[in-house]
Amino acid sequence: MTEQALRLGTRRSRLAMAQSGQVADAVSQVTGRPVELVEITTYGDTSREHLAQIGGTGVFVTALRDALLRGEVDFAVHSLKDLPTGQPDELALAAVPVRADVRDVLIARDGLTFAELPDGARIGTGSPRRMAQLNAYARDLGLTIETVPIRGNIDTRIGFVRDGELDGVVLAAAGLHRVGRTAEVTDFLPVDIILPAPGQGALAIECAADNADLVAALAELDDPYTRAAVTAERSLLAALEAGCSAPVGAFADLLADGQTVKELRLRGVVGTTDGSTLVQLSTTGPVPETHDQAMALGRELAAEMLAKGAAGLMGERVH
Repeated sequence: MTEQALRLGTRRSRLAMAQSGQVADAVSQVTGRPVELVEITTYGDTSREHLAQIGGTGVFVTALRDALLRGEVDFAVHSLKDLPTGQPDELALAAVPVRADVRDVLIARDGLTFAELPDGARIGTGSPRRMAQLNAYARDLGLTIETVPIRGNIDTRIGFVRDGELDGVVLAAAGLHRVGRTAEVTDFLPVDIILPAPGQGALAIECAADNADLVAALAELDDPYTRAAVTAERSLLAALEAGCSAPVGAFADLLADGQTVKELRLRGVVGTTDGSTLVQLSTTGPVPETHDQAMALGRELAAEMLAKGAAGLMGERVH
């Protein structure tokens, strides 16, 4: 008798299916059980409204979590940057695998890099975080750009450039890599210039908290360094009381001395979407060994950013 298949809940987009497929293979290897993908349509996938109006990227997570809580699937894979910062007690964040490329990238017409864009270039992104930093970067280069709010999957977004509607679009490197389209990137934007969304490039694997065997099996896919980094980033986001659609960038990276990892550096940015005002700070501390230490790092940096006026830059604060 073959072991019963584990059911993995996933969104239907090509990107979600690609990343879920990779996780399914890994889970099969650690559990010795087959894994079947269960496609779940979320409100975020069917609604054409701007994300900020329908509750931010959390709308992609809710349907998957509901299916988990109803027992329709055994575990689910999310893009970590879509997860709301509060973790429900009934669900365990069982694994955060090794993170992919965290950078944002530009796909522009005629192979242009960001610095080569013409004055007044129209750049598509649905993210206030990207708008704030792209506008600030353009200003530093003596450029004026127009950021245009867009939605849709990777094909739709790149289509705006191919059709000549936009001069370029900015997307996450990790997503393009997972669907095999990195070759279309015309410029990789360094994290020193554009800080990613908290948790960008990382996946979250969630299951019912009371399924101890599955929690333990999935934990084998966890990368402690990635988990510490994203925990600090998400703690910063939560302490700023900002939702997933707020203009907050955060990135924690490990500072190594040769082969030895010595410290974790956390950088954060908040800005007005026109890029005229940014509050950007960083803090460095020992590599967190516990969840609480990683959380504390994020809270400390958030407090410093709030003291520098970050709250006033985020528009409506989400309570």
